[in-house]
Amino acid sequence: EHGAIQCGFCTPGMILATKALLDENQNPTREEVKKALAGNLCRCTGYVKIVDAVLAAAEEMGKGGS
Repeated sequence: EHGAIQCGFCTPGMILATKALLDENQNPTREEVKKALAGNLCRCTGYVKIVDAVLAAAEEMGKGGS
């Protein structure tokens, strides 16, 4: 939906970092998401779409979405 995934190389790390973040903080700020993902390198994106996708997922999860 947000075009966050491209080649897939960084995807597992991004997913695990996102899961850990959202387990601890269900409503992160953009800066908190950036900090949580900082250890993952992505050569395909500028991270903006990935951060947008994490924020959208947090919002959706807050509504009771899956």
